[in-house]
Amino acid sequence: MQTRRKFIKNTGILSAGLLAIQSEVFASESNIFNFPMKDFVSKRPPLAERKFTSEAIEAAIVRIKKQIANPELAWLFENCFPNTLDTTVDFEIIDGKPDTYVITGDIDAMWLRDSTAQIWPYIPFVKEDAKLGELVKGVINRQTKCILLDPYANAFYKDFNQVSEWKNDITKMQPGIHERKWEIDSLCYPIRLAHGYWKETGDISLFDSQWKKAMLLVLQTFKEQQRMDNKGPYTFQRTTAWATDGVPLSGYGYPVKPCGLIVSTFRPSDDSTLFGYLIPSNMFAIEVLGYLMEIFSLPEIKDTDLVAKAKELQEQVQKGLKENGIIKHPKFGKIIAFEVNGYGSFHMMDDANVPSLLSLPYLGAIQPDSSLYLNTRKVVLSENNPFFYKGKAGEGVGGPHTGADTIWPMSIILRAITSVDEKEIRKCISNLIKTHADTGFMHESFHKDDATKFTRKWFAWANTLFGELIVHTSNKYPQILSDKNI
Repeated sequence: MQTRRKFIKNTGILSAGLLAIQSEVFASESNIFNFPMKDFVSKRPPLAERKFTSEAIEAAIVRIKKQIANPELAWLFENCFPNTLDTTVDFEIIDGKPDTYVITGDIDAMWLRDSTAQIWPYIPFVKEDAKLGELVKGVINRQTKCILLDPYANAFYKDFNQVSEWKNDITKMQPGIHERKWEIDSLCYPIRLAHGYWKETGDISLFDSQWKKAMLLVLQTFKEQQRMDNKGPYTFQRTTAWATDGVPLSGYGYPVKPCGLIVSTFRPSDDSTLFGYLIPSNMFAIEVLGYLMEIFSLPEIKDTDLVAKAKELQEQVQKGLKENGIIKHPKFGKIIAFEVNGYGSFHMMDDANVPSLLSLPYLGAIQPDSSLYLNTRKVVLSENNPFFYKGKAGEGVGGPHTGADTIWPMSIILRAITSVDEKEIRKCISNLIKTHADTGFMHESFHKDDATKFTRKWFAWANTLFGELIVHTSNKYPQILSDKNI
């Protein structure tokens, strides 16, 4: 597996222009651009060092680059969109089934959330490329194994002999687990990926007995974390000076009043929640529970008992959301809370990581023109959100994970994807072009006043998500890409 050090070395060589070898598809198309290719040399690994190559994705890159008038934007798209395939996937056949292990980038572990999010932008292309379809099925199979190992863990290893830096966390650590932070979205994302692949292809072969067993475990875990009768089996404590890495009150977190909502001990950022009912993640759970009901209503795999369990759980979470998750803001009216505890307390903020309040339409959890969402969006993208920053370099949402005054490109990308305002989309893409710090890639975060101060040089989720934004824009707003002055 390619290490972070090796990757940085390769990209450094590429940026110096010493590795001019590109794939034939790029070399043959270089004459279509109105700018010399040498000005923006591809920062992709050499063809022989790429982890996986998809003909459909390569063709899409060529096609979409023809629509992009701004040379820097075209270069960023070429570097970023295939980054997950180029650098993070490990595909093989295990026991006759495809298996794909996906690392996040410079952290050599597989997150259920990140691996889904990294692969998701390729779903629209799987019908064109059988190899790509097998790769996606491999991710689904690997995620199934992870869930069956421990539904409360968020990140895993392929090699069970690999020792985690978090091995001394006070929780039930097992071989094969990198980190064991309970996050609702960790179990939502694999359902989203499987459902999305099935809707695109009609292939139901992935819904085998192991996948069904994992889904029953998902339902069981969600039920346990409703904490209706007791606090459940999960606790987490860590010896650390970083406050958001610890969980108070013997590792259970601050008290919640049972109301149907599901407790998420941690956020998608891997930071601990203040109030246990994280509303964006509960809304994501409502959405994917609907997917399970749809899948297990199929005649070929029909399971009325599982559908009934998913429906009951979905209705309970919806009731809890309606009664506790919607609050009245003194300036903006009814909005969605970020976190609540069921006792009437709520936490108003947003975090860049997905699911977030801002990203809810992207996940299918709410309509983008809903007045409730639009009111919430106004709060999130204003000084009323303590983690919304505006500075010399740009503006966007950050979060406690990377500290004060740091903006996540992911939030700028999601702001654009969820927007129906062409001017806002242009502004977001322009901001992304100006804040990659001449690296050719997206980052985890950058300082609001200085984009050269960034975290995580190799963060595949942000890279592929940026690619998804450009594909989305090429389909819905091609006139934006045809503007070289964006």
